[in-house]
Amino acid sequence: MSTKLRALQAKKAELVAAARKFNDETDAKAQAENRAWTDEEQQQYAAMRDSIAATSAAIDREQALIAEEAGLNAVAQMAGGAVGQNAPPSAGGVPIPTGARISVEENSDRDPNRGFRSLGEYAMAVRGAAFSQRTGQPMDQRLAALGGMQAAAPSTFGGESNGADGGFLIPPGFSTNLWTLSLEEQALLPLTDRLPVSGNSMSIPKDETTPWGSNGIRAYWQGEATAGTPTKPVLGRTELKLKKLMALVPMSDELMNDAVALGAYLTPNMARSIRWKTDEAVLFGSGAGVPFGALSGGAVVTVDKETDQAAATFNVTNASKMIARLLPGSYGRAVWLINNDVLPQLFTMVLGNVPVYLPASEGAKSNPYGTLMGRPVIVTQHAKSIGTQGDVSLVDLSQYQSIESKGGIQTATSMHLYFDADAVAFRATFRVDGQPKLAAPVSPANGSNTLSPFVQLQTRS
Repeated sequence: MSTKLRALQAKKAELVAAARKFNDETDAKAQAENRAWTDEEQQQYAAMRDSIAATSAAIDREQALIAEEAGLNAVAQMAGGAVGQNAPPSAGGVPIPTGARISVEENSDRDPNRGFRSLGEYAMAVRGAAFSQRTGQPMDQRLAALGGMQAAAPSTFGGESNGADGGFLIPPGFSTNLWTLSLEEQALLPLTDRLPVSGNSMSIPKDETTPWGSNGIRAYWQGEATAGTPTKPVLGRTELKLKKLMALVPMSDELMNDAVALGAYLTPNMARSIRWKTDEAVLFGSGAGVPFGALSGGAVVTVDKETDQAAATFNVTNASKMIARLLPGSYGRAVWLINNDVLPQLFTMVLGNVPVYLPASEGAKSNPYGTLMGRPVIVTQHAKSIGTQGDVSLVDLSQYQSIESKGGIQTATSMHLYFDADAVAFRATFRVDGQPKLAAPVSPANGSNTLSPFVQLQTRS
């Protein structure tokens, strides 16, 4: 502390003590004489108060100057320390690096749920915001952490910048939960060769040559002192562009009255719909505005039925021949996709006296439908009706190239789309594309039957 500041503070203490003494003595004298303060006494006390105020102002000025000087000293010390010296801060000062800045942030920004305990609670806050626009009442301030009102209700024109008019972004934590749920329950997309992309498309090189083929990179036995045989790769190119999948769910005012029911209904149903549409496209998509399916392209191999095979049957010979048509290296990654009506026939399938179908043991989660000839069985409604082509497939989906939006599922709300129905719309969009890595089956080095990572059984009718 400076000497001047200590002197001013001591002077103020003396002035305050003198004013206190004069006040107490004058009060006692006036009461004894049963009178009020005289004009002279009031003027004398006022002069004391003015002296105290003037001294206080001088103290404030001195403290402000001391603070400014401390800041300048700290900056000067940091500048001097740039040559490698760590000079101590001046008395009362803290070193401040040149160019340093102070920033603040809202704590709720660190919370992926933005302060909401559940998606249902968030949805009720959105409902309240819809009423606030009509009544003028303030909305839930947690919605402000989501950017407040957003522009962009679904409209008649297209564009990647459109959002949800009069709505709010859904907290990223709930979007992540929705995305996670959409990849559960034996979803097929996680089995593909997935690439997250930041942009709108990706160009992927591909090589469909084989080591035993007549072109592409090949190795030759080399004689001593003989020239090598040059080879070069034969590369193609796959162009994938993200396709948009949207789930638009209007929620009635009655359902939105219950946050628990709303969260239990909305999240799993949106995830289930996205999972279903994505898996259907991965298998059977036409490529027109949707991904090109693994079983829709020219690479799929169809195994013939047995002579005189009964309609709507699947037997051990069918299964063994399907395995024989798999591309080398695909067996360890392949899964069976079957219609639920095919499942009862698996329990009776034997090779000699040995069962080839093993139901899942109690508590098994990774393969709830067990294994057939060592490979997992997935019972799915994507498989066609029993007896028709596509009711039983053996696929290695790692040979299916997919790309997806890096952010996963994007979610938003709109309070105006169904205004006349007193409903709030929740929207989830997922952008994805994909196609088989092979354009055609592979011819083997020996034999005539082509091979593929995608094998299905012919119609048995």
